Amino acid sequence: MKKAIIGKKIGMTQVFDEAGKVVPVTVIEAGPCVVVQKKTNENDGYEAVQLGFGEVSAKHVNKPEQGHFKKNDVAFKKTLKEFRFDDISGFNTGDVIKADVFAEGDVIDVAGVSKGKGYAGAIKRHNQHRLRESHGTGPVAREAGSMGACSSPSRIFKGKKMAGHLGAENVTVQNLIVVKVDVENNLIAVKGAVPGPKGGVVTICDAVKA
Repeated sequence: MKKAIIGKKIGMTQVFDEAGKVVPVTVIEAGPCVVVQKKTNENDGYEAVQLGFGEVSAKHVNKPEQGHFKKNDVAFKKTLKEFRFDDISGFNTGDVIKADVFAEGDVIDVAGVSKGKGYAGAIKRHNQHRLRESHGTGPVAREAGSMGACSSPSRIFKGKKMAGHLGAENVTVQNLIVVKVDVENNLIAVKGAVPGPKGGVVTICDAVKA
């Protein structure tokens, strides 16, 4: 990984490319992010850079985090995330990273927490099909159906796809393309959809499989 930034999902809109075709984009408020801590092999056993994003008042920061920010002489930040870059020699505590680290045409991965859908059945959660609606299946056709064998193995295997909490999990969408970068307003327009609701925190980094 060579570059990354933390951002906030603003919402979706559309832009027109040079050929006049409509391109659906997600607008992300990317940064500005501050380098809160620089981790080195000597002190921490690995190399990484900790970035902070989003202003927050002192009353919403617990005492250990307040000490962490004051030790590094950085203003309080709402979100902290670590990134392992190929080379961290160019980063120093207090440096500001803005949206201009990415340029139009870059291929990126965007990670965030997907929308929570609450408790959902097996059909909505795992795309299972309904039971037959004839020949004695009733009274419900949207139930999960058979759970497994009878006396052997006398149990349900772990990991069986059943009803449960849907969404609210870490999701990464890979190989998205940066359509436009607005440095003045710290905005990045990304082709396609990114995980999470409006206002959700996302991380943008170089594409792993590009």
